[in-house]
Amino acid sequence: MLNDDTFSKVFCENSEKLINVHSFALAAKYCSLSSLGVCTPLEDILEALRGDNQGTTGIKTDEFMNNKKSHEVQVMSELVVNIANYCDIKQVIDIGSGKGYLSSFLSMQYKLKVYGIDSSNINTNGAHERNRKLKKHWRAYQSRGKANLKSQRLEKANDRPEESEIKCKAINEKPLNNDSSLQSQDQMAIQDLVPSCGFKGIATCEMSKQTEADLVAWTQSDENKLSEETLAILNVLPADVVEVSSSQCNCGELCEEEKARRKMVSLKANVSKSSESNLYFPLTSCITAKTELSDIITDLEDCMMVGLHTCGDLAANTLRIFTAKPEIKAVCSVGCCYHLLSEQFENQEECPSEVWGFPMCQYLKDKGWCCGRNARMSACLALERVAVGQMLPTESLFYRAVFQVIIEEIYGVTKSDRHVGKTFSKSSSFIDYVRKSLKKLELDDSKLPDSCIMDYYEKYKHRMNELEAFNMLKVVLAPCIEILILLDRLCYLKEQENIAWSGLVKLFDPVKSPRCCAVIALKKQSCF
Repeated sequence: MLNDDTFSKVFCENSEKLINVHSFALAAKYCSLSSLGVCTPLEDILEALRGDNQGTTGIKTDEFMNNKKSHEVQVMSELVVNIANYCDIKQVIDIGSGKGYLSSFLSMQYKLKVYGIDSSNINTNGAHERNRKLKKHWRAYQSRGKANLKSQRLEKANDRPEESEIKCKAINEKPLNNDSSLQSQDQMAIQDLVPSCGFKGIATCEMSKQTEADLVAWTQSDENKLSEETLAILNVLPADVVEVSSSQCNCGELCEEEKARRKMVSLKANVSKSSESNLYFPLTSCITAKTELSDIITDLEDCMMVGLHTCGDLAANTLRIFTAKPEIKAVCSVGCCYHLLSEQFENQEECPSEVWGFPMCQYLKDKGWCCGRNARMSACLALERVAVGQMLPTESLFYRAVFQVIIEEIYGVTKSDRHVGKTFSKSSSFIDYVRKSLKKLELDDSKLPDSCIMDYYEKYKHRMNELEAFNMLKVVLAPCIEILILLDRLCYLKEQENIAWSGLVKLFDPVKSPRCCAVIALKKQSCF
């Protein structure tokens, strides 16, 4: 356990310089998300929301997304649909929806009506096109999902083969007095075996004809259930997506054939009833804390708001809209890009009446708390990735640091509204990097010869290791700054009187998705 004496040994009292790296690392670890114990386990949330309803889609999202996005969508969609079911709502508003990865999956897989709102018209158009292609192949994904479910059930059936054989052996070897006792014991064996054997896990012991008939009926009912789920999924797709095939039934089973025919008739009727049976609607709009959702969504009803890696102030504004609008019953928001947050006490002299991204809670407002851009940039770093060997891009950071010196000394620029961005990956050399960066900042590069650029490079290249060590210290500190921002948002929700429950939940594997924590809240029943 750390104490005040431990913290006092980290920095020199007079110079305020770092003097003990080990104590610094311990203090940072102590103030991180995992050590503070403020997160609610995802498993506990899901169990509380769904109760006895345990289910799986069987669909593997990595068939139509990259590994990182697949992981995020799979995990977050399961949480979102359970919150929606718990609150008895069917409408979801995805803020900062981008290309619609989460939105399209929620609408197609879970039949939720999703409005994806993004400020970029390019993203909205991309979402439309991606959703169109996804619908075209959705039936194939569903078929593979059914196969996955069957495979999972068979695996469960094979988990306890020895126990099944022992039960069957005990029943066969036990002395029997009459036929009725044999039938009774056979029925008991089936009751024991069916729950543990999954879809087709049948014991090899002898059964009576009645028992076999019961087992066949049970198997068929399970297959029919899967068939109904597939038909229900098709109901959400437009007519040009659904290609109805004739049902393959045995000629002798007329009642089943008639049942299948009626399902197809109902399906066609639902499709023809509306040419717009799609449940995902990408929209373009810039969302602020003052946005009126009813101006954007004409059929706004009881709903929940979600955000998967909403950038900068958008995450804070999502929470503000949630608390202010009675129609929004729940929120699940994963923020990112902390460096884009606006801070009240960093720029107060510029816009004193502005709605800021940080701080949100009254406690930090009263303290006049300010992180600063450098700290917020550090919060974006990924400690877990570095810990498993994914090192920092030292060379690109070095390029950026030397370029900073150049524009300050040659051009007198200390602050700019423009950004260099990802110029390093598009540059063939340091000279090329500097010239491309100068153009992005709209600075004249003709006054800077190549020899001068290389002189700066040679002057500072021996300090590259020093820069790497400095950035490693920033990585260690990153979780502390991130948890400060997340706790500020959580405390803001705790201050609201209409919130029934709020918490932080670690959703994702931090190596796959470093911004892995969600802010979740549900309103009180009186607000429903």
